[in-house]
Parts: sequence; structure tokens; C-alpha cells
Amino acid sequence: MRPSQDLRLAVLLLLSASVLLPTARAQQETEEEEEFSYSLDAENGPAHWGDIKEEWSACGKGNMQSPIDLASPRVSLVRGLGYLNHSYAPANATIVNRGHDIMLKFEGDAGSVSIGGTPYFLRQLHWHSPTEHSVNGRRYDMELHMFHESTEGKAAVIGIFYEIGAHDAFLHKLEPYLEMIADRKDREEKMGMMDPRGARGKASVYYRYLGSLTTPPCSEGVIWTIVKRVRTVSRHQLELLREAVHDHFTSDGRP
Repeated sequence: MRPSQDLRLAVLLLLSASVLLPTARAQQETEEEEEFSYSLDAENGPAHWGDIKEEWSACGKGNMQSPIDLASPRVSLVRGLGYLNHSYAPANATIVNRGHDIMLKFEGDAGSVSIGGTPYFLRQLHWHSPTEHSVNGRRYDMELHMFHESTEGKAAVIGIFYEIGAHDAFLHKLEPYLEMIADRKDREEKMGMMDPRGARGKASVYYRYLGSLTTPPCSEGVIWTIVKRVRTVSRHQLELLREAVHDHFTSDGRP
């Protein structure tokens, strides 16, 4: 990595460390799905998230909010994912219909990634369609978020873009379970052992910036790593993920 990239990362992690978190849940998404929506003209839509609760005020007043366009000067394009050391492993998982998205949560130790020498442990995966982040104004068909957390409660998210094409082998394993939890908010199904390495895939170039959660409470200080390589998902798989959610919105992504 070039010295300028080392310096930029050091500054990013210093800024991240300066965000004080009173509890380990300070950088986790709310589970209270019925209190917010993705409808742009609704009273609880994205433009009003910051007014719903005091602890969600960052959604309206934050200075490092996500998502953003990855052409932003806030973003570094980094080559060599060897630097993003990961040690994922199979673990017991449960698939959950959260009402606004589908989440795959790991109940055991699914491994971690190391960023700046700090391990961030994989907690859950969830999907948004279309993508929340964009590249030069372009949004792809779907975005996977792999949510990680350090022992200090700091968050790091790996994002992966998808476009309609060939089916995704990892999502293929979820298909029968998606049908079980379709249109049933808070329905959970245990899936047994799942290997998160199949979700991440291989990549050599990625975007890196410091931002926030993309759902309330929109906490800042989240380290984002978004893989530049775009993967494919079948239209059937994409529709399964969206139709399983009961919200009836065409999008479950923050503008």
C-alpha cells in the first residue's frame, strides 16, 4: 500500500476511535421496524427519521451519513484485499424476516475481519434492493451488507453489489427458507451451519470510507468497505428477497 494510503487509513481509524459509544448496541440497527419506513412521502420516511426519536437525531443532523456516491472525495479506492485480513468460518445461523429486510444472523463464532489491527466479528448479513450506495450516480440491483462488530462495539460493514444475471450460489441455499418466512414479520427459521465465505466471494479492489448505519439510529463512525467487483444474482432470487418482506415498498434502501 502506498504511504498516502497508509496515512489516510490512519486518519480514518483515528476519527472512528473518536466516536464515543456508550454501549455495544450504539452502532447496531434498530429492530423496531414499524417505527420507520422507506416511503419518501411518509411521516416516518427517510427525511424524517431524525425527528422520530432523540436517539435517532444523527439521521437528520449527522455529518458523516451513509449511503453516499462512491465517487465522493470521502472515499479511497484501495487495491490488494490481502490487507483486509479475514478469517471466516462456518457457524450456526438463523434467517429472520425483519419486516424491512431479510437478515441472516450468526449464533456462533463466524469469524472476523481485521482492519487496522482491530478484529471485527461477523454478526449478520442483510440485503437491500436496489443498492444504497451508488458509483458515479449508478445504482445496481442489490447490495449485501456484512455487519461486523469489535469487542468495543464499533461497527464495520463490508458491502457487495449485485446485478441481474446468473444465480448466486450462496443465496441458492437460502431459497427454501425465504419461502418459509415470506410475508411473516419476525418469523425466524434455523438454517444450521452456514459458511459466510460463500457470501463474500473473491475480490482485489474495494472502496473505503467512514460513514454511518443506513437505518436508524444512523450512528456514525462505521467503517465501510465496499467491494468494487459486481456479482450477479438471478431475478428469481432478487424477487424472493423482496417479496418475502411484508412492507410492499419497491425499495428498501435509504436514499
